[in-house]
Parts: sequence; structure tokens; C-alpha cells
Amino acid sequence: MSKVNQTGGAVKPVAAESNASHFLKTIVSTDLASPEYASRQWSGAPGVCASHQQPDPARIRTRFPPEPNGYLHVGHAKSICLNFGLASEFGGICHMRFDDTNPEKESQEFADSIVDAVQWLGFSWDANNTSHLFYASNYFDTMYACAEFLIQAGYAYIDQQTAEEMRLNRGTLTEAGKNSPWRDRPVSENLRLFREMRGGQHAEGSMILRAKIDMQSPNINLRDPAIYRIRFAHHHRTGDAWCVYPMYTFAHPIEDALEKITHSICTLEFEDQRPFYDWLLQRLSETCAAVDGNTIGGFFCAPLPKQVEFARLNLTYVVTSKRKLQQLVTEGQVSGWDDPRMPTIAGLRRRGYTPEAIRLFCERIGVSKSDSWIDYSTLEGALRDDLDPKADRGIAVLRPLKLILDNVPADWSDDCSAPVHPHHPEKGVRKFPIHRELWIEADDFMQDPSKGFFRLFPGNKVRLRYGYVVECKGCDLDAAGNVLAVHAEVFLDSKSGTPGADTYKVKGNIHWVSAQAAVAAEVRLYDRLFSEANPDAGGRNFLECLNPASVEVISAMLEPGLGSVEPDARFQFERHGYFVADRRDHGVGRPIFNRITTLKDSWGKAG
Repeated sequence: MSKVNQTGGAVKPVAAESNASHFLKTIVSTDLASPEYASRQWSGAPGVCASHQQPDPARIRTRFPPEPNGYLHVGHAKSICLNFGLASEFGGICHMRFDDTNPEKESQEFADSIVDAVQWLGFSWDANNTSHLFYASNYFDTMYACAEFLIQAGYAYIDQQTAEEMRLNRGTLTEAGKNSPWRDRPVSENLRLFREMRGGQHAEGSMILRAKIDMQSPNINLRDPAIYRIRFAHHHRTGDAWCVYPMYTFAHPIEDALEKITHSICTLEFEDQRPFYDWLLQRLSETCAAVDGNTIGGFFCAPLPKQVEFARLNLTYVVTSKRKLQQLVTEGQVSGWDDPRMPTIAGLRRRGYTPEAIRLFCERIGVSKSDSWIDYSTLEGALRDDLDPKADRGIAVLRPLKLILDNVPADWSDDCSAPVHPHHPEKGVRKFPIHRELWIEADDFMQDPSKGFFRLFPGNKVRLRYGYVVECKGCDLDAAGNVLAVHAEVFLDSKSGTPGADTYKVKGNIHWVSAQAAVAAEVRLYDRLFSEANPDAGGRNFLECLNPASVEVISAMLEPGLGSVEPDARFQFERHGYFVADRRDHGVGRPIFNRITTLKDSWGKAG
């Protein structure tokens, strides 16, 4: 597997993360044993059934088909890993396709962010020296032709009921639907009206094209579903060329068939739509005589795409509804789509997550047909397991308190050293100075120590990590009794790594940085955005569950070498957790670090 570099630069495509079996692999394996799949054809580009095609070089074709109406989130990562992983494992190709059939909510910004996210995760849609990046909007002409065919074959009609009338006549789960009064229009009239819709001659909402299936069907999705509607909206790719747009349930199977997709992997909420998916592709693969006597249809050839469903990712302490994520952004609850508290891939990336960690998480949660909830700690656990062996170490004092070594001159200094990574000696050591005045963590000192406190208090000895043993002599207080500075004496024969170090036995070991050499930095302590595991459960207002402590911005002191690192560089700040130089705000002379995660799960399984 290709590695993603630590600073978040360019990546190479990666294969599937795991050889673990699941039901989708079984389905694919069974299908590939069928002669029908061995005879599949490919013309080199998406298109309808045609002669002079060549055998498909891809054993299977999958697709990742996001709508460019928002930024991808962690739930999409599961689908990305699954679709690209299956294609890789079975010698196939995964298409990157934008389902851009809804012009009112889509934008180029969202499309660009999606491309960036998928590539950052380590996947590519290039194969056989060809890019397999496609857009549903490129198929609008074919979709329109398919709709006209359905009208001519008697499988579709123009309905002029109001939206409320259609809703009432659709029926319920226990009550059959009622036929529209327009259901038996003549074919010629349906065709004329549809072409008038295409020409912009009718108002939005005045009419709609519906498939003619069965208003008595127990599956409500087969009760004459809408397949085309009027929308006078500017499309970010096709401009104003169209004023009729296909519904998603109509467009999606056609896109799959045009691209010769073998396995259309969807989440479980599309399971009830599968009968319409199959019905539509079967009708479009048929041929019939049109009104003028010409043979029409036959758009698609066997084998037709197969829709298969799996359980979506349900992760605690997040919301993944694009509408709700958009609300968080537009109402200023977060700083943007890439806010490090957001579950978007852009947000996780800025938070400091690695592509490997997200792929490891997707591998661990597996693939099933049953919905379940995954605790957020599983995602953080995968992150820690990925970062621990690769993140260099550093020292940061997050809540600085001055420590003064009274028994050395003001200009006293010495050099101390520590491993860059304790488990990778080949990485060498990092050096940093010690001076008379140091910064230590405020909670490493107690004037009146509690039981079991082994750090600094008057009369106690501790070791300055990687440095010397010191003995606390007291502290300075302000008028309110707050500690201003701590005083100690240093034992100059106790330096770590020297023979004298072994003569001192102390229980406490504290972190520090030189006050003279330390780098001042802004540190953002991020936590979970929501304080409850299921913030939008039961239809409640998810904003009421926002965690007021989801971010704390503090001024910290870092060891000198951390002041010149590049954005996206990740470190373990010893004792505190994993941190990353913010990819947007960090810069020379302005170090800004985000806490990626703590060293251990502080929420626990119950949250």
C-alpha cells in the first residue's frame, strides 16, 4: 500500500485496506463466475448499447457518485473505500461521477472539494491511461431521449395535478393509490407537452412527467414516480441550456447503465428504490415501434447494472445530514466546512486526521446489511494507532507557570536532548536548551499537595524530563493568593544520561521548556462538537446539543524546534496528545496548532 506523507502532500492511489470478506465480495465473486459478465463490452467511454465495442478491460465497474451540494463527510469515506476497494481487489475500475442533476443546490466549489477529498484519501479514477471522471450533466441529452422513449412506448405520461393532489392520490402504506385523471392521455399529447416543457413553455410546478407503472403497488416507489420536472435554474456546468431536469431516481440508473457499471453499491435507504431501478433499466433495454413506425429503444445491453445495498455509517457525536452541516456553516456555529470540529473530510484533514487513519477506521467497522451505531472512540482509536508510530515527539507547556532555578546564575544554560521518536532511534535526537527560568505546567505545582501528588510542592524533588532533578523551595503569590512563580534549586550532578542521574530517586517527572528559548504559539484544544451521542435523535433540534467546550484557544509555550515546522506537520506533544500545525492559519512567526486527539479516550464508551 502506498503511504500518504506526513505533511499531507500528494498521495499515490491505494488498494483495498483489508482482505476481510463480506457479503458484497461474495456477490461480486458469484457474478464474475457467470458467462454473462465475461462477455461484457466497453467502447472506451460511457454510452448506449452499440456495435463494434471491445471486451471490457475492467472485470467489474463500480462508482462513487456524490452530488456536489456540500462537502464530503466521514460517512462518504466508507463508500469511497468500499467502491474503490472492491474495484481494486477484483481487477476493476471505480468511476468518479458527479450526480449533478439538481442545479439549485450544486456548485463548482463543492465539486472541487469532492475531488480534493477523494484524492487526499488516496484514491484515483485513472486507469488504462484514461480518466474515469464523469458528470451526470453530460448525459442530459440521453436522459431526455430515454424519457421520450418511455412516453412513446406508453410507460410515461404528463401529469397536471398539483403537488398536494399527487400526494393525496399516492396513497399510504396501507391504502392503494388512485390513478391521475391525466394518466391515459394519448401518447401524442404526452409527447407534445413534454417537448413544450423542454422548450420552456410551461411554468414550474404546472406539470411533471411520471412513469406509468402501478398505482396499486404495495411499494409506494412504484406508484407512478415522478421522473422529470420543470426548473428554471442555472446549472453550474450546462448554464441555461435546460429547464427540465431528471429526478435522481430516474437519472441514477441511466448513469450507471451508460457507464457500464456492474455493481451499483448504495446505502440501505435506497433498497425500496431498487424495484424502480430494475424496472427502468428493463424498459430502456427493450425496443418497440414508435408512433411513426420506426423502431426505438434498446438503449442498454445485458448485463444491466445490479444495485446492491449496504448499511451506511452511523457515527455517534456527529451529524452527517448535508442540510444540517450547511446550517452549522451558514449560522456561524462553526468557522466553515473545514472547521476541525466538523465531520467533513476537509474538517478531519484540518483537524490532523491522516488518510491512513480514516481508511483503517473504515476497514475496522466492516460492511454489513444491518444498521448499527459506531462509537466515535472507534474513529479516534484508529487515529491513535496510525499516529503513534509515525508522529515525531515534542514538548509543549499548554498552561505555563514560571519555574526559577535560584541556585544558578542568570546566564546559566546547558543543552538537553530527547529522541525524535522513542521507538525509531534511526530518527535521531532533538536538542533544546535549559536556562535558569523555565515554563512548566501550572497543574504540576501545588502549594498544599493532595494525597498521591508527586510533582512539585515545597520540599519535594522531581526530575525535569530529559534534564535535571530539582527541589521545590516555595512560590511567589499575588495579593489574591494566586501563584505567580515557583522557586527551586537544581542538582547539577543529576542530568539525565549522566552517571550522576542514577543517584537520585524521585517519583515525579515533569515537562518543561526554557523561558528564554520557548516558542509562543496559539493552541486550539478541539473536542467533540456535540455533547450527546445522538444529537438529532427523535427529531429534536440538534443545535441544542452543541458542546460549549468543543474548542478552547490558549497561549502555549513550545520547545524551540516546533516553531519552524510546516503546516500539516503532526506531532505527539508528550503528555498532552497529538497535535497538527493548522493547514490554513499556521505560518512563519505565527505557529498555530490544533489538538487532533488526546493520548487516551477521555469520553469512555458511554460518552
